[in-house]
Amino acid sequence: MMLKATINADILKESIEAISALVTECRIHLSEDGISTRVVDTANVAMISLTLNKTAFQSFASTISELGIDIAKLKNIFGMIAKDDMMSLELPEGQNKLLIAFQGYRYSLALLDTNTIRKDPNTPTIELPGRVVIAGTDLNNAIKAATMVSDKILIGIDPSKPLFFMNAEGDSDHLRREFGSHEVKSINGVEAHSLFSLDYLKDMGKVMSRAADVDVALGIDHPVKFSFDIAGGMGHVEYLLAPRIEAE
Repeated sequence: MMLKATINADILKESIEAISALVTECRIHLSEDGISTRVVDTANVAMISLTLNKTAFQSFASTISELGIDIAKLKNIFGMIAKDDMMSLELPEGQNKLLIAFQGYRYSLALLDTNTIRKDPNTPTIELPGRVVIAGTDLNNAIKAATMVSDKILIGIDPSKPLFFMNAEGDSDHLRREFGSHEVKSINGVEAHSLFSLDYLKDMGKVMSRAADVDVALGIDHPVKFSFDIAGGMGHVEYLLAPRIEAE
């Protein structure tokens, strides 16, 4: 057997949904520590890095180092799974189909050729001095509110207060949400502000809404990085989103 694992379906579902917010396929790396992936979307605007520790699995054994996964197809399977179901994953020797079993169902999911999937991107080395830690629900609610008035949002830190703000300007409507120091877990009060596309943020926000704490790192006209734990701390996700540059 090249891969044999058992995991709570909710844990794997949370991981797959985090990835599917940006891409429909990816290369999953397997090691003695668990699984991981790092992938950018097709427009090279957003990147996700995800790790899921071996401790998240009830059992985990693998003799292979990577799998090509159709994330969209795998996500669809979760519609059949009840909360807290256990799920088994098997890849028999010499086969190219992942066997997924739960509740008497047995799926066979064709794997993708990893040579046809884009190579893992390098992690950019950028300085993002502005830092805020905020509840995932608060972050997602502000993103949802902004989508009602615009397709872009200015996210930043006002060091004079200090406060964290999210500002959306439409053709005729305007929304501003300010989070004072009493509404966030922490804020370092370094000036930061960048404009971002809400098309990306609304999908990321749905995933981040389940996180107790989201660490937001910002600069001036720089990407934003969202970091948060999943699977009860047994996994970790980082989203990196490039800023939107407005024409003069």
